[in-house]
Amino acid sequence: MRLLLISLLALFISLMLVICGNAFLLTYIGVRLGAGGIAPTEVGLVMVAYSIGFAAGSYWCAGLVRKVGHIRTFAALAAVTAMASISFPLFDYSLGFWSLLRLIGGFSAAGLYVIIESWFSAVATNKNRATLFALYQVAAYSASTSAQLLVGFSETASPVPFTLAALLILAAIIPLSLSRMQSPALDNGPRMSLLSLYRQAPLGITASFTAGILLGTYYSLVPLFGSLTQLNVSQVSLLMSASVLMALAFAWPMGWICDRIQRSRVLLVVCLVAALLASANSVLVDFPFLPRLVTAAIMLGLLSTVYSMAVALTNDRIDSSARVAASAALMLSYGLGSIVGPILGSSLMELFRPGAMFLGFAVLLVLLALYIRRRQALMPPLPVAAQEQFVPTLPESQVAAEFDPRAENSADTPIEALFPDAMVEAFGDSQEPEPAPAPATPEASAEPAASATETATTESTDRGEADADSAPATAAVPPDDANTAAANA
Repeated sequence: MRLLLISLLALFISLMLVICGNAFLLTYIGVRLGAGGIAPTEVGLVMVAYSIGFAAGSYWCAGLVRKVGHIRTFAALAAVTAMASISFPLFDYSLGFWSLLRLIGGFSAAGLYVIIESWFSAVATNKNRATLFALYQVAAYSASTSAQLLVGFSETASPVPFTLAALLILAAIIPLSLSRMQSPALDNGPRMSLLSLYRQAPLGITASFTAGILLGTYYSLVPLFGSLTQLNVSQVSLLMSASVLMALAFAWPMGWICDRIQRSRVLLVVCLVAALLASANSVLVDFPFLPRLVTAAIMLGLLSTVYSMAVALTNDRIDSSARVAASAALMLSYGLGSIVGPILGSSLMELFRPGAMFLGFAVLLVLLALYIRRRQALMPPLPVAAQEQFVPTLPESQVAAEFDPRAENSADTPIEALFPDAMVEAFGDSQEPEPAPAPATPEASAEPAASATETATTESTDRGEADADSAPATAAVPPDDANTAAANA
């Protein structure tokens, strides 16, 4: 148990520092570009560069980890991310340069998540899987909330926030570098094409793609939306913090509901209610801050459950052996949606008005609701008793499907296998080793030597007698005598 606590402490600290620095930078850049009067479409292009880099990093960083190792790759990627962060003020408001930095940041962030989550997968067992998965999500949401609150203390014209983001990400190197854990194995995961998954679970992959559009747009452009609608930095910070907290608050109650009601019906209701809230957000632009805060936060809380329901609907339709491959395909569809979303949302904001982005949300949610009704007519929903266990899921997770509580039949890796022998002896819970035998004295050593000579003589005599005997006589030796003879031999 002590080994597990030691390993989890380092993992959770590094995880929270990476998420905090990354989420802080994402929100702050949107606020800064909005305060600088940059056109929404140009802001959307800068923001979408992160999603492109993240998708590329999810695919390529695993191979880099296998070649170089976990610790070295983590240190290198964290250093690259920090270098990109502190480079933004070098060419202030140079959109091409900033897009390149966001592309690099997205690529590196994906690799950092792959490394941390692969360690979580290594320490997850069938006994602690559900608890570990829940703690992972609480840590991730808590770190993201802290990052949004930090934005409220930042100045939009200062280079200090970029340095702060770099320091947070660099600090994540320390816990893992000082950990004595061995690098876990990172195997090539199974692959499943988007078309193949669509044939098996069309509603799941469609909901996943839609969630990518909605959440990718929200996290990328709502800080800009706040700046364009006369919200100050502190108000934008509170808006994003409340939204993240609402996402955490909605996760587990929605799971309880989805385990007792047919999930497609729950998803239908969520889409319709979120569409109403999105329409309200577009109308409340000139209202006081509090109603805008409440409606936006509740809307994001509902939107954050769409991806989890997409995963649950997919798992209901596919074989359990294909669950990890399907999870990778769902993350890919989500990633594609997160690329499309900021481009469409920023275009609506520039062509019409800032509130048009939320009207786009409402239209998209209504379209998804209509598609749900069509799928319900073509393929009746599964009964509640036939549904898989619902587990709230983070779409940014790269390998979290491997320590998903639904993977309860996966092979466990002993925690001792992840530590050097010296570490296991110092902190492990294994039994104390038996005392070593006392060293033999010269007199005692002489007796075995003599016994060995006598035994050799006896065996030679017995071998000669055995040659003269018949085979049946040899077979008639009692089992106990035969075992003794075998032991002497």
